[in-house]
Amino acid sequence: MKVLVSVKRVIDYNVKVRVKADGTGVETANVKMSMNPFDEIAVEEAVRLKEAGVVTEIIAVSCGPQACQETLRTALAIGADRAVLVETNEELQPLAVAKLLKAVCQKESPQLVILGKQAIDDDSNQTGQMLAALLGWSQATFASKVVIADGKAQVTREVDGGLETISIKLPAIVTTDLRLNEPRYVTLPNIMKAKKKTMETLKPEALGVDVAPRLQTLKVSEPPKRKAGVKVPDPKALVDKLRNEAKVI
Repeated sequence: MKVLVSVKRVIDYNVKVRVKADGTGVETANVKMSMNPFDEIAVEEAVRLKEAGVVTEIIAVSCGPQACQETLRTALAIGADRAVLVETNEELQPLAVAKLLKAVCQKESPQLVILGKQAIDDDSNQTGQMLAALLGWSQATFASKVVIADGKAQVTREVDGGLETISIKLPAIVTTDLRLNEPRYVTLPNIMKAKKKTMETLKPEALGVDVAPRLQTLKVSEPPKRKAGVKVPDPKALVDKLRNEAKVI
């Protein structure tokens, strides 16, 4: 069984994000970038399925500028067999990414696509669902456990009320939640081996996809700074402040 895993290059989760002075976006110059944590979980899950003998080949895919090669090399070091970069300098929005992934899926014919449920930069949580709709495939979002057997995927999902277990037919789209697994540490020997693995570069035009943005960001601003808290001597003083200062009661 062939598995396709989508990975995105984002600002590292340890970096404090700064808004540009002109409010057009966030500062990315000289900022550490890394693989989206949810996508890292997706790659790890694909590798575990391969180690269990369920999967035969893992293809890592990334859409974006040439610098995304670094992210794909990380995926190859974790255990992906080969990589595909859809190279473009356009600002990619979820629908455009879903269309690009659809084109790659039609080219590669995977039986399973695993994506992170969302990226930590835009938090859209849309690409997996859009891809399933475009392909007409089954989907299971927010997965915390995945079992593949008999042409089906049994997926335990994290929902508001707890856990929900569903069975879906392959081919299918699965998006990962935080508790699905803990990604392995990438070792130096695997990083060196990843340099020898195949990486194919494609262009959106070659895939017949228009990636022009459909939404325009008008302004990006920092959230208002939180005011310092105060201690009150007794419940009466608390009620007085809530009523007269905060005006919430």
